[in-house]
Amino acid sequence: MRLEQRQRHNINDTTSSAGAAMANQADGTTKQPGLALELLVHGVGGTTPQAMLADPHLIQLTGDTVAGTYRRWHDRDAEENPERYRGDAVEEAYSWAGLTSGASGRALWLLLLPFMFANLAHWTRPAAPRTARAQGLYDIVVRVIAASLTALLTAAACEAALDLTAWQCAGTATCAAHHSWLGFLSAAHGGWWSQPGRRLALAALVPLGLVGLLWWLSHLTWTSYEAQRPAPDGNGPDAPPMEMPGFWYGMRMVRRLRMIHVAVGLLIVSLAVLLPALCYDRSTAGPLAALGWTLLGLLAVLTAGMLIALARSRRRESEQDDRPDPFALRHLHWAALALLVLVAGYAAWARDGWRSGGRLPGAGGTFAVLCLLQLALVLLLAAAAVLLLRSGPGRPAPAHRDPITVPGPDRPAPDGDVSFGGPDGPALRGLAGPATAMLGIGLGNLFTAGATVWAAQWLMGRGTLGVTLPGPPLLLTWHSSGVPVLAVLLALLLIGLLIRMARQKRDLEPEVNAAYETGTQVSATRTAQIAGVLARARLTDAGPVLIGAVAFLAFLLAGGSLAGALLSDRTPSLAAHAEPTIISYAATTLQSLGGWLVGAFAVALVGLGRTAYKQVATRRTVGVFWDIGTFWPRAAHPFAPPCYAERAVPDLDWRIRTWLAADPERRLVLSGHSQGTVLAAAAVWQLDPQTRARVALLTYGCPLQRLYGRFFPAFMGQDDLARLHRDAPYWRNLFRVTDPIGGPVRVPVPPGAQAVDAPPFVDPLVYDRDSEHPLPVPINAHSDYRADPGFTRERDVLLRQL
Repeated sequence: MRLEQRQRHNINDTTSSAGAAMANQADGTTKQPGLALELLVHGVGGTTPQAMLADPHLIQLTGDTVAGTYRRWHDRDAEENPERYRGDAVEEAYSWAGLTSGASGRALWLLLLPFMFANLAHWTRPAAPRTARAQGLYDIVVRVIAASLTALLTAAACEAALDLTAWQCAGTATCAAHHSWLGFLSAAHGGWWSQPGRRLALAALVPLGLVGLLWWLSHLTWTSYEAQRPAPDGNGPDAPPMEMPGFWYGMRMVRRLRMIHVAVGLLIVSLAVLLPALCYDRSTAGPLAALGWTLLGLLAVLTAGMLIALARSRRRESEQDDRPDPFALRHLHWAALALLVLVAGYAAWARDGWRSGGRLPGAGGTFAVLCLLQLALVLLLAAAAVLLLRSGPGRPAPAHRDPITVPGPDRPAPDGDVSFGGPDGPALRGLAGPATAMLGIGLGNLFTAGATVWAAQWLMGRGTLGVTLPGPPLLLTWHSSGVPVLAVLLALLLIGLLIRMARQKRDLEPEVNAAYETGTQVSATRTAQIAGVLARARLTDAGPVLIGAVAFLAFLLAGGSLAGALLSDRTPSLAAHAEPTIISYAATTLQSLGGWLVGAFAVALVGLGRTAYKQVATRRTVGVFWDIGTFWPRAAHPFAPPCYAERAVPDLDWRIRTWLAADPERRLVLSGHSQGTVLAAAAVWQLDPQTRARVALLTYGCPLQRLYGRFFPAFMGQDDLARLHRDAPYWRNLFRVTDPIGGPVRVPVPPGAQAVDAPPFVDPLVYDRDSEHPLPVPINAHSDYRADPGFTRERDVLLRQL
């Protein structure tokens, strides 16, 4: 098909625009346009270069095995023979699949979803001037929320290793007897390790190893992603954020945050080991109490230093920031490690008569304080978002939307159709940031509670929490018990969305028949199939409602669990013991199901991730959400999954600059699909104005307005897209109304000018079968845009306009 398209097009049969007009040379010959390149950028799903170029014989021009540019073998010397490509463009594919897929072990990154949501909260802020006072407040609150999630994860590891295992189970003869590997720690054994402080010091190696693992993963990805330097000659310091030269260079910020978060984790471990020993020394008025208080004071000083460092950490995007960090910050995590060593030695000191009983002192208070702090921070973040909304440009009046026109073979939709793709304006009325942060907190509480309750149930065997073993802090048990209730409410919400989709499908069936003029040849099955795809495509626009509802339920669950734990001072099953039988049974059932349900969710999450790396269909579905979450730099949480765009955008930027700089007559069409359109737009934003004027942008299946513009209005809002079109006027956007991801960009243009949004493609091309299509025509939805008959026509128009 590509060969036929090459043969059909001839530059002499077209009328060139002013930008590509032919000029007479001094010798009377006609000057031909320079070589044209179509640089393809794929979307989610890890499309291979061979599939992008429809050729198995390729040559790699730039990059490595992770990401790079490829051409067909017979196009390798196109620059030396430009006359072979008159009227066409050399196709070159940029593959970035290795940045987000690969070994199935990467599925474990899904367990860091709380960190990813915390990082996303930094980018989902409302649009407002950079000088607005609330910007600083918003930044600080997000960073503190991110640090609280690191503290929560470390506290969960401390709870499982120090409290449940070393303090409770090893201190109880019957529990230790059921786990032979705990024999040398058992209090009944009477060995050197049987003293509580020494058991705690040894068990502290588990959370310490977790913090070390997170540090290593962050450092490993930091050298592969953040260390990739963009082109040095970027735009000026007064440019919008996406055009700043340091936007995609977060090396210093991630390094700085990594040291702070490692210190946070180490301080939590120190606190978990220190408080039990200090409580015992204080109750016995022992001589070691003064040392314990001194260590607690040092911990408070380091905590204050950590908070100061968090408040002063801010991305500097106006330049590629390589400044060294202050001496105190560079050694903050080493100071925290030294304190942990001192605390471990203090706790391991011999103490006569010290026995472990009940829950670990300080554990319950730590989780309660963290939960209360996180809920207060979410409310404060919402207040900062409201202040940003008030200082911003204001919400535009909603545009009138006519019913969506389903295009058919003989009924094209109007040019620049804007009735598809969801409403305008920021998602959740500008409160997507607090909602995203609450999702991260909710997932953090979910994983923490589920893991600790599951560990307690495994350690005690067939016993009952609160009786056989005290179990984890009450707050975690209450969190876990609320998970089944949350699951039921979410199921009801999803059922409501499915019912809504079924109604839309029924309402769209007459529109489908009218679009394809089926007449007496109507097939109920085929009509229902097309209408079902159309209805599913509109389900994406309900995403903000779903996210807002889940965040609100997570806030209620956290607040209710905190109130229940503090007011009852018992586990849910014990608190409901004196209530009517049905309530008592319900509380016991919820408490029993909670831990296993969360464990099953975590296992299913990892299993889904492994399947996504092996199966293309699953990878495309999961990849939409994953690639959005990992597109943005790590500005708030250094342990979040790495940002692939910090490698991909500089790659594209360098390739475009260097290829165009070699010949002033060259032209380039940057052709992006799905998530590739976001990378393409980000690369064009990074170009200097002179280079940008020689680049045309062709986007299809584009989520720039439908997803990014709504959830990230401060960086890709309507004003940003309009400015991109002004700076790069050769832009055409293609979409289908069956596409669940892409849609129109709705960029305003002057009267009489060509719209950025082309009329939506017809999908499917014919209703069922005809003489030209003997087999049923597939519904492409988000795929195979380049196979559409109108694709090459739109691309060639852009080439002529350059």
